[in-house]
Amino acid sequence: MKRFSFSKLMLIVGLLFIYLPMLILVIYSFNASKLVTVWGGWSVKWYVGLLDNTQLMGSVMRSLEIACYTAIAAVALGTLAAFVLTRVTRFKGRTLFGGLVTAPLVMPEVITGLSLLLLFVAMAQLIGWPQERGIVTIWIAHTTFCAAYVAVVVSARLRELDLSIEEAAMDLGAKPWKVFFLITIPMIAPSLAAGGMMSFALSLDDLVLASFVSGPGSTTLPMEVFSAVRLGVKPEINAVASLILLSVSIVTFMVWYFSRQSEERRRKAIQQAIEEGAAANVSQPQPKRQAPVTASA
Repeated sequence: MKRFSFSKLMLIVGLLFIYLPMLILVIYSFNASKLVTVWGGWSVKWYVGLLDNTQLMGSVMRSLEIACYTAIAAVALGTLAAFVLTRVTRFKGRTLFGGLVTAPLVMPEVITGLSLLLLFVAMAQLIGWPQERGIVTIWIAHTTFCAAYVAVVVSARLRELDLSIEEAAMDLGAKPWKVFFLITIPMIAPSLAAGGMMSFALSLDDLVLASFVSGPGSTTLPMEVFSAVRLGVKPEINAVASLILLSVSIVTFMVWYFSRQSEERRRKAIQQAIEEGAAANVSQPQPKRQAPVTASA
């Protein structure tokens, strides 16, 4: 009989600590009572009521829109920054550039948000843009914050790549930009996907930066939830959170499934190539060895 180890106990406790509050939130999203702490039976009226809550649904769609834009821009900028840090090894200001790229990781969001707010106000006074803070300013702030995470993830992957593959492609006449798009990008695609998903989640979850750089009519979902929770948790908030959990779970499962399928196809292709190579070696006739010629006495 296997003993129940301490590591398994800590694993179960950790999983319960993470996922039990989410399970309770999903259960109470079907609560028929208006009081969150009082169970009034099963009901889906709060999910139906979301269709009439235009303010909350508008903030959800706005947050999803900003998160999508942020993921795209952060992956592009973070990949370029990682490529410079890993491939361009010698240039003046490299240490300063690396520090500026990773600064948002360690800088408090309050400082970053206040700095961006002062920047946007100064730009509005000097060049007249932005005339008002809204989705664009939130997108810029989130991209500045998330690009640092993408740069760290992608740079770690770039340092592990075998440069001989890219060098062989350039020796065969491929241009550097063609090598980057046709060889480097496919090899770092998992890190790009991870950076994009991380940027999407960070943008969707951000409250501090959006509070500084947002304006009237640009309230995001975290801001809407925070303002509503201060007056008491509403059942609609549980319903929205449950839908977001369901969406994230479906997307995560799809990414895992397609990644597993791709890895399985790659493994089968490698195995097939090995078998074909072995069969070719067996079918190829071996050269006959000649008997050694000895000198006559």
